[in-house]
Amino acid sequence: MPPAIELNGLTKTYASRRGLTDLTLDVQPGEVFGYLGPNGAGKSTTIRLLLNLIRPTSGSARVLGLDPGSDAVDLHRRIGYLAGDFVVDGRQRAGECLTFLGNLRGGVPAARIVELADRLDLDLKARIKSLSKGNRQKVGLVQAFMHRPELLILDEPTSGLDPLVQQTFLELVAEARQDGRTVFMSSHVMSEVEAVADRVGIIREGRLVALDTVVDLRDRSQLRIRITFSEPVPAAEFAAVPGVRDLVVQGPVLDCRLDGTPDALIKAAARHTVTGLHADTQDLEELFHGYYTGRQETSDVA
Repeated sequence: MPPAIELNGLTKTYASRRGLTDLTLDVQPGEVFGYLGPNGAGKSTTIRLLLNLIRPTSGSARVLGLDPGSDAVDLHRRIGYLAGDFVVDGRQRAGECLTFLGNLRGGVPAARIVELADRLDLDLKARIKSLSKGNRQKVGLVQAFMHRPELLILDEPTSGLDPLVQQTFLELVAEARQDGRTVFMSSHVMSEVEAVADRVGIIREGRLVALDTVVDLRDRSQLRIRITFSEPVPAAEFAAVPGVRDLVVQGPVLDCRLDGTPDALIKAAARHTVTGLHADTQDLEELFHGYYTGRQETSDVA
């Protein structure tokens, strides 16, 4: 079975500015892939290329084994798409709009639309122009999921949603994966992707800077350590310990980040009287921002 998404050297240039540079990755069938990066990093450009809404400057893309350009009509039947700027006719009621969009796809059972609307707490009788941004986003989510597509392509899907609805959305993604469907989800929020993604790609300034499983990214994160001693300790003694980063010593309290094994730090600390020790894994949100600001090396891409 071919990858659900296969990109090779995909590049998009806008005049003198590059929106995407030499992007190569694949997404396997049944996988939830989190595509992370700040606004302007190239996430939406990638998605528009996948859907043939724009054409690449160079490189190639295959989606569900097909060419997004020559096979666009067939592909669009098999994909559920939510744009980052979802817009529909505001004069329609939400239910009318969803029925219309369902009919364009050959018909979607009314019960399916009602089920999704109930789960997302969407009023199908409300006119779209009267809805808040979050409720308009719910309309977008229903239209993306309602026909149970083979591939879901979601651009910033939780924008404007309250935390309870965000949780319902994550449940819908997990259910899609259980059904063997594929989800490609862009976001600038690591925590929401961490909950459901099998793998994560991090993009910065149009380039892929990390590609790994969530588990492996977490394993590569640093430890945050605080050690309390019975009396002040010299900072210089700990600055030379292998793996110690961002060392701060204030009297008897030592704070640092640690790459790799804590063995050498523990042995150094044992030369003094330790009264307290706290270690915590670096939050993946911090790890993501590390890639974004360039503190992580792009050689981490696998």
